[in-house]
Amino acid sequence: MRIQSEIYETAKSATRKGFKVKLISTILCLMIFVMQLGAQSGDTGLHTVVIDAGHGGTDPGAPGRMSYEKTIVLSVALRLGVMIETWYPDVRVIYTRNRDFFVPLAERSEIANQAKADLFISIHANGTDDRGTTGCETFIMGLHKTQENLEIAMRENSVISLEADQSAYEGFDPSSPESYIVFQLMQNAFLEQSFKMADYIQDEFSKDSPVRVNRGVKQAGFVVLYRTAAPSVLVELGFMSNIVEEKTLMDPDNQQLMAECIFRAFKRYKAGVDAQAISLKSDTAQNINKERDDYFIEY
Repeated sequence: MRIQSEIYETAKSATRKGFKVKLISTILCLMIFVMQLGAQSGDTGLHTVVIDAGHGGTDPGAPGRMSYEKTIVLSVALRLGVMIETWYPDVRVIYTRNRDFFVPLAERSEIANQAKADLFISIHANGTDDRGTTGCETFIMGLHKTQENLEIAMRENSVISLEADQSAYEGFDPSSPESYIVFQLMQNAFLEQSFKMADYIQDEFSKDSPVRVNRGVKQAGFVVLYRTAAPSVLVELGFMSNIVEEKTLMDPDNQQLMAECIFRAFKRYKAGVDAQAISLKSDTAQNINKERDDYFIEY
């Protein structure tokens, strides 16, 4: 504040000496902007990722014949976090849960928001009445393109019914298709970034995932995504309802492979975010230098 006050007094003095008020105001704003940019420089790029292992505790998630979704996704989430922490010690990794306990959907989002997360990755495994269905897919927030997407979102959101206090959801009914109309009115400022991360994940899955069917990137109204103020993806590793795929997901080696796929996608995404941040800072500096040069040329 002291420096800003000195700049302001200098500008007033210069104005009294006959400089044009408009140009002085421009220079003043530019100098303050530079200080703010410097103060915020630590916030550019990707510094914090929240990894969300779906379900947990009293909520087992999709049931298989020999295991539960909550157990498999926790293993993959922890493996992913260890890789990020090992390769990127400057990145803060936060888990919504690191063991078997229940976390309400609203609290998962709140963890990400309070941490000012730069990326939110929610990890799940799928289930359906059709036991022949297989494949991995990644969801981002958006409209329901098909009835199947709506059913998946409704199933994942149904965990709300296990929560004693549902006031945070403002009357949202996870079992009512009408409740999902609200998603049509929402503007997701992070849609483009979310899609990039989701696309990278599915691309890496297509190269090395033990789950061979790539179901692609889809959009649906997951509560945990729309309440998170950051680029967000929800990964469905495979189908617990398919006995062959359940066995695949239960294998620790395969869990490691899937975590590695997500990690490689993270590396690609982070590289792009960091490069964009550097470019933005460079462009800003060039614009400021141009404004300064134009000012001095005129005077």
